[in-house]
Amino acid sequence: MSLLALLILPVIVQAVTFRPTIETAAWEIDMSPFMCRMTQRIPSFGEGVFEQEAGENLVFRLTPSQRQQLNGSVRLVAEMPNWQPGRQPQAITELSVSQGQVVVQGDSAIRMLAALHNGLFPTFSAQQWFQTSEPVTVGISSVNFAPAYDDYLDCLTQLLPVNYRQIARTAVLFPPEQFRLSDATTERLDQIIQYVLTDPSVQQIFIDGHSDNVGRRLLNRDTSRRRAEAVTEYLVGRGVPEDIIIMRYHGDRYPVVDNDTEENRTRNRRVTIRLERE
Repeated sequence: MSLLALLILPVIVQAVTFRPTIETAAWEIDMSPFMCRMTQRIPSFGEGVFEQEAGENLVFRLTPSQRQQLNGSVRLVAEMPNWQPGRQPQAITELSVSQGQVVVQGDSAIRMLAALHNGLFPTFSAQQWFQTSEPVTVGISSVNFAPAYDDYLDCLTQLLPVNYRQIARTAVLFPPEQFRLSDATTERLDQIIQYVLTDPSVQQIFIDGHSDNVGRRLLNRDTSRRRAEAVTEYLVGRGVPEDIIIMRYHGDRYPVVDNDTEENRTRNRRVTIRLERE
């Protein structure tokens, strides 16, 4: 072959590859009522983590130990392991690196779990490793996945229905001049109760009753008191310690919006429940 022919041959660039071997592939499970995590360490790269927080959807995070390792766009496919060649990779999605990591959400994260369950290797490919022109691939191994996934599923059954952010500030609404709890209100209060009885870091609960400005001020103040008492009694009756509750009532003094329409007055007829951690 002539020198000219050699010079025009395409240059094959070998990607920098990170993936656990059969010997090093392992999954770590972290279980609590607040969060379920399933983590695989990727030697010389970082880690991949499936994470589901109470009240939230599944998320997978690919996090390098050094943020500069990944840049730009990333392609995610499910590959057959080396010992089972012959099938083409299954495309899952394309993503962008954000703050040094790759976050996979929604249906794509679920497809990753399905691929691992079927013995495939979810694999991320980027065109740039650090600031070089070398491409990079990072694989997640399905070796030892099945027993870890069983434990992960057990954890999911124990997750609380909500997390702290979702119930730390809650408002429940009331019809005009009413203070009885609706079914929707008790359902929301049950979620708060379940969380408070599980999380010992919740040290105080502030319960504040409010009304709209229709009617006499003293009557409105009394109605707001009855609303706050109804919520307090419900919480205490289902096991929330009374000594962590601070109950207050304000009548129509603190509207969240002007009382100039029926819709706004509905928003002002409320009891707010605020949780405070230590």
